[in-house]
Amino acid sequence: MLSQRHEIFFEVARLLSFTKASQTLFISQSAISKHVKALEEYYKIGLFERHGNSVSLTPAGQLLYQKLLVAKELQHALYEEFKSISADFLPQVRMVLGSSTTISLYILPPVLSAYLAQNPNVQITLKNRNSENILKALVDREIDLGIIEGINKVSNVSYTPFIQDEVVPVCSSKNPLRHQKLQLQDLYKIPLALREYGSGTLAVLEEALLQQGIRLHDIPVKIRLGGTEALKNFVRADNTCLSFLPRPAVLKELESGELLEMQVDQLDVRRTFYFIQRKGTENDNLFKNFIQFTKRQYSQTE
Repeated sequence: MLSQRHEIFFEVARLLSFTKASQTLFISQSAISKHVKALEEYYKIGLFERHGNSVSLTPAGQLLYQKLLVAKELQHALYEEFKSISADFLPQVRMVLGSSTTISLYILPPVLSAYLAQNPNVQITLKNRNSENILKALVDREIDLGIIEGINKVSNVSYTPFIQDEVVPVCSSKNPLRHQKLQLQDLYKIPLALREYGSGTLAVLEEALLQQGIRLHDIPVKIRLGGTEALKNFVRADNTCLSFLPRPAVLKELESGELLEMQVDQLDVRRTFYFIQRKGTENDNLFKNFIQFTKRQYSQTE
């Protein structure tokens, strides 16, 4: 088992921030500083470079961080094996998840609530970022498990299918478009409100348009917004733009009539969400059980 000081050092090194580590560990910043200083005195070498309000790892700090990454994975594997032979062994474990906006906001919350009710020894941190950044966070070992749209060609990442989702064209109920049946060619003259680059929603839309011979940069994009909620709220208030949003994100607005679902002839935008893991962690019982629970729980709520 890793010492408390090593756990604290690990969190500061992962976040590169004493303040953020204090928030995630629920320990005062002064206490964190004392533990890190004690480690530096023990190893007789500096572990962090202080730069005003930010910090960076020294070569020694980087070495310790990399070794602790390996040690934490070994400790995690040991815990899982002990649990399989002793039902009374239930140590507190932390799992850091990352998922794209659609999953974080509209799919995972009820699933996580049910999971934690059955697994009180697990503490979960969920990071909400776009798919590109979630993949990077997994590769950089900032998260243990991710859920993103599509498959990227990253050699050290494995993919497990989760759910399929539909991205639908929507506009405000006050938009003149509400009276029209849209053709693909209409997209060359309708202003669009879209997600930012790196968004999985944007990527799947771009791919669907390409399959119909339309390049995204050839059609008028009036505004790009970072985040599904920001984009949805913009479209609700705007009377000129057409947007493409995940169906789970706009269900309530479609039911209330604030937004209208449009039809664009011959355009079907669908995507598959995948669990992503670093290769070599596929047999980790904590992750396997979480994936199985999440797939089972979501299928029951559909």
